[in-house]
Amino acid sequence: MTTMSRHTPWDEIGKPSTNYTVRRVAGSGAIPVFWGKDVNDQCLLIVELNGDHGVQFRKDCATVHGIGVDLRNGEQTQQQRLVLTLEKQVDRDLFVGLCETLVVSLAPVSDSSVALSVTLTHIKRWKAFLAGRKSRLLSPEEVRGLVAELHCLRALYQLQLTQLEAVDAWCGPEYLHQDFIFGNTAVEVKSLSGRERNTVRISSEDQLEGLSENLFLVVYRFSDMSDSELALSLNDIIRVVEHELGDAKALEQFSKKLAGCGYLPLSDYDLPRFIVSSMQSYRVEGEFPRLIRSLLPEGITKVAYDIKLEAIKPFECAQEQIFGSL
Repeated sequence: MTTMSRHTPWDEIGKPSTNYTVRRVAGSGAIPVFWGKDVNDQCLLIVELNGDHGVQFRKDCATVHGIGVDLRNGEQTQQQRLVLTLEKQVDRDLFVGLCETLVVSLAPVSDSSVALSVTLTHIKRWKAFLAGRKSRLLSPEEVRGLVAELHCLRALYQLQLTQLEAVDAWCGPEYLHQDFIFGNTAVEVKSLSGRERNTVRISSEDQLEGLSENLFLVVYRFSDMSDSELALSLNDIIRVVEHELGDAKALEQFSKKLAGCGYLPLSDYDLPRFIVSSMQSYRVEGEFPRLIRSLLPEGITKVAYDIKLEAIKPFECAQEQIFGSL
């Protein structure tokens, strides 16, 4: 897969005669990050680290076809540089997308060990994509579903949980029964576009059978309004979350879970851009219409079905029951 060629940060960096030429990345935070080129005119991204991280690097580093990953000594004592080198086999536009997202993820990080962990997680995500496990674009339905889950994640860490608790609660990438599980509460998230009918698809007999005391269904309806300044694409909302996560462990965990979703920062996800036009919450209890494993006839399995939203209107509840309030 390739993307359309575009201007990259390396276009204005000359080839050095020795070592490499670097230029600090605009907007990089406490962890210095540099664009660079080496004597072979290869494109580099360099992350400058304080301390000795050799043990962590050898333990967690993944080899990726097309990208060189190397930990080198820095110019000062107790300083190291993690160097990512673009090799010919990998598309340059995809590499710059990886680097740009990594820069955003590193912006709030101040600890070198965490910075190394975040970087290596991004590399593993890249490796998984290239290895073919998720070597396809997410479908429009998967994109919209992921955007809905990220809106729910933001509501949880803004209103109810700590950032780390909210990210830990996000189970969507792990393919558990519900998308979020925390304490005695489980939440299943669904999304609709403005053009769709008022039904949501339940994809298994387990989605609305919760082991938690409180089970909720949350439905986001999106409008595709790409021209609006308030609209967010999948890439946009991921950048928003990465910017908001001030907890370094939460940011690291978030990166790992995005990898599980098969997400990479491709320009294909710059559109469509969505606005949440409505959001309804429902408590799943009592006579809520659903098919669940414990009540299916023997021999019936892998059930999928649609629920009419008008039929579950009596079960609608205040959002504060899930998210709390300011």
